[in-house]
Amino acid sequence: MSLRTLATPTPDSSHDHEAAPSSEVIDEVIRALRQIRFGSIEITIHESRVVQIECREKRRFELQRRA
Repeated sequence: MSLRTLATPTPDSSHDHEAAPSSEVIDEVIRALRQIRFGSIEITIHESRVVQIECREKRRFELQRRA
């Protein structure tokens, strides 16, 4: 299932305040997913609307032991 499929309202939606995310929001989520290699993406929602997308990327380094 794609993000665009998830964003499409369904006939059984019973909440009047539900609105599909704008194409700009969907594009930003997709961009974040494509750019991140390791980490997390947090989507903040207020009153059924996406207001923030936060990306946290992890970078790990192997310690090299000296001989």
